[in-house]
Amino acid sequence: MRALKYLISSLAIIAASVFVTAQELDYSHFKTNDEENNIEVFKFASPSVVHITNSRLVRSFYSLNPREVPQGTGTGFIWSAEGYVVTNFHVVQEASVVTVTLQDGSSYEAVPVGSDPDKDLAVLRIDAPGVELTPVNLGDSSLLEVGRKVIAIGNPFGLDTTMTVGVVSALGREIESVSRRTIRDVIQTDAAINPGNSGGPLLNSLGQLVGVNTAIYSPSGASSGIGFAIPVNTVRRVVPELITYGRVQTPILGITRLPQPDYYRRLWGIEGVIVLDVVEGTDPERLGMRGLRRVQGGQIQLGDVIVEIEGQVVADEDDYATIIEQHQSGDVVRVRTLRDNRFLEYDIELQAPAYR
Repeated sequence: MRALKYLISSLAIIAASVFVTAQELDYSHFKTNDEENNIEVFKFASPSVVHITNSRLVRSFYSLNPREVPQGTGTGFIWSAEGYVVTNFHVVQEASVVTVTLQDGSSYEAVPVGSDPDKDLAVLRIDAPGVELTPVNLGDSSLLEVGRKVIAIGNPFGLDTTMTVGVVSALGREIESVSRRTIRDVIQTDAAINPGNSGGPLLNSLGQLVGVNTAIYSPSGASSGIGFAIPVNTVRRVVPELITYGRVQTPILGITRLPQPDYYRRLWGIEGVIVLDVVEGTDPERLGMRGLRRVQGGQIQLGDVIVEIEGQVVADEDDYATIIEQHQSGDVVRVRTLRDNRFLEYDIELQAPAYR
């Protein structure tokens, strides 16, 4: 009992001593290591973050003169000193006028450069002569681990340049894009992400971009501790193509696919990508791959159904597109198909897209 009283007395003395020390400190010069890092990252990265306003031109019933109606706001970041700005596709979707506001408060009308709805990314460009634009520093999302600190900077609910801090909660998540394609290898974080944060940067402790904040999971529409970001390694691949070509240069296999494939997969009780036809002059035609054809009696006969590419299972068009976009035109891929209850294999050279 005496020992317990001595322990309590000692703890009280220590607590009082700490309190006196804390009172004597100058708070303006006191920062924990974590606070110091947060402040440094914010000062370093926030000049790269921009506020994006999306408006549409509409005509009223009573007047033929169009007027500009705000649709919403979001966030973006400077990609290069040439004025390229990256944001989410859904932030600028169907916009007639997009305005980019820099950290100094100056605003510029942005010109759309390119977009990839499948990855929910878009590139804009602003002409800001005489203004020194600060591009974001790029990191490597493959180095992330669950538990690593991440920092989000954005404009939630229109409140400019707000910073939230959290950790990587999970890796390898999947979310659905506006085009209903699956975005894979998505970063999950508990850093508060709210409406208006979309398109903003997710940063590591060095202030490097590791992801683009794109979605939240919340019944209420506000942050519930589950936010998602597109990994920067995906952004590194997509954005240069959007700047150069206006769209992603996914190569083509040389086939046409069946519209409404889910209905026909259920009808025929199969998995895979149904080949509707082969493109003239491509390897699938030369190697004898076969599409659908009408047989005696007017019935439709299945041709090849793609079930694997480069050893990866292809269950549907989403799998097919994900595998193909990992390659470039000129790559030779091994394609496995099912036709008439037997497996066939083709070595096919991918071609550049016709819209290049």
